[in-house]
Amino acid sequence: MTRSGSIQLPKLHRRHRTWLSALFTAVLLAAVWLGATLLGSDNLSVNLISRNLPPSLTHPFGTDWLGRDMLTRTLKGLVLSIKTGMIAGAVSVIIAALLGLMAATMGKVADRLITWLIDLFLSVPHLVTLILIAFVMGGGAEGVIVGVALTHWPSLSRVIRAEVMNLRTAEYVQVSRRLGKSRWWIGTRHILPHLLPQLLIGLLLIFPHAILHEAGVTFIGMGLSPHEPAIGIILSESMRYLSTGMWWLALFPGLCLLIIVIAFGRLGENLRLLADPGRAHE
Repeated sequence: MTRSGSIQLPKLHRRHRTWLSALFTAVLLAAVWLGATLLGSDNLSVNLISRNLPPSLTHPFGTDWLGRDMLTRTLKGLVLSIKTGMIAGAVSVIIAALLGLMAATMGKVADRLITWLIDLFLSVPHLVTLILIAFVMGGGAEGVIVGVALTHWPSLSRVIRAEVMNLRTAEYVQVSRRLGKSRWWIGTRHILPHLLPQLLIGLLLIFPHAILHEAGVTFIGMGLSPHEPAIGIILSESMRYLSTGMWWLALFPGLCLLIIVIAFGRLGENLRLLADPGRAHE
């Protein structure tokens, strides 16, 4: 095998895996959204005649203690978790980008302050800080979104800072400075386009952590309202009925959440390795 062949094969293989991950994730999201839309909310009404039914063709995920269809509850909960995770992840990415840019461009004092802030947030477990923020804000969707956004930006911000530091010394940036181009022109024409892939990968890697932490905080009663069909609420309520043999109440919602988390995690990781092949061998 030639040297060129030995180098190209892993790249092609990694690219194919990335496309497969993207396709699987897109199909998964489409199925969740379409299923939640088609099933509607009629199956969420109380039906004591159909309560505590195990999985069947009529109710693939079974029914709960109030006769509500668990497939409908699970899909509605997944849509809510995905929306919450996407919003929180996007806000977190914006915070990371702004602070990373500030650290790299506003001098040593700003750099040291933001670096200290990053180290501070990284030294505390995300879930602990998230619970405190959600508690202070009184829970609810707003508390969860703010909590997730304020706890998931540090790692990406450190990456953005390092990337901007490298870009500042690039030859084409130095030439633009000598030509008298403004910081805004350089930032929008040279810096930002190079950061977009990092921001996209950062969002995809933050998202699974965001929905897991949202479900965890909601599970312990500090997150979304009990009236919302959230996965964390479904899992929390199902704990009371596991001892009675109603295993399907926790199995299917938890398994679906895990599949989505793994799908987004693998997609983000494959994109990261595709963008930086050198890390694939670390």
